[in-house]
Amino acid sequence: MNELPEDTGPDDAGVAPQRALVPVDPALVRQVVEAALFAAGQPLSVVQLQALFPEDQPLPPMSVERALDELGRDCAARGVELVEVASGFRFQVRPEVQPWVSRLWHERQSRYSRALLETLALIAYRQPITRGEIEQIRGVAVSSHTIRTLEERDWVRVVGHRDVPGKPALYGTTRAFLDYFNLRSLDQLPPLGELHELPELEPELAFEPAPSAAQVGPPEVRTSGDGDDTTHEPTQGADHPAPESRA
Repeated sequence: MNELPEDTGPDDAGVAPQRALVPVDPALVRQVVEAALFAAGQPLSVVQLQALFPEDQPLPPMSVERALDELGRDCAARGVELVEVASGFRFQVRPEVQPWVSRLWHERQSRYSRALLETLALIAYRQPITRGEIEQIRGVAVSSHTIRTLEERDWVRVVGHRDVPGKPALYGTTRAFLDYFNLRSLDQLPPLGELHELPELEPELAFEPAPSAAQVGPPEVRTSGDGDDTTHEPTQGADHPAPESRA
């Protein structure tokens, strides 16, 4: 009498054996993270970096975080640095070498009026705040162009409306504002009492002593119907750094 084959059950029929998942090599994780940060052109979060690896290549625990830490330490003696801002991590030019690197750009440097900087500072420190409240603190009217310039730079946005007659817009800063000023959160803003001079808030920070009036002619100022908040300096040369660049 012939023996019948052992019954393996219906679930085993036609099921291919599962392939063992092989974790990604930590050295490869570091290479991918470094390449992604250079190629992205914008900050990348840990979650975004983890998403670069397919599900069938599981990442070892904390591997992306370790790669970021190693890359940051490796940059200690380089011309670029790895910094964490509100949107994630990015490589950027070190301030110490910025005056030399800035000579790659020759466009006119934009500087911002005191009125715009005061408005930006009030929004940053008093947000959410209405335009009327800003005018009450400053004692002068806020130009529509000032608010429009800040919104176009994506530094401020409407975050709500005050529950009073007229429903005035409430303004607050954006993640792009934090990224531009190398901040991870608003908690990293310097205490208001330390801001002795508003020009220190200028986005285009000076890394070299400002030239005298004899060296540089008067700036070309554009005006509009309600006042332009941007002053255009003469074309950048060897003695006039261009705006800060990001690696």
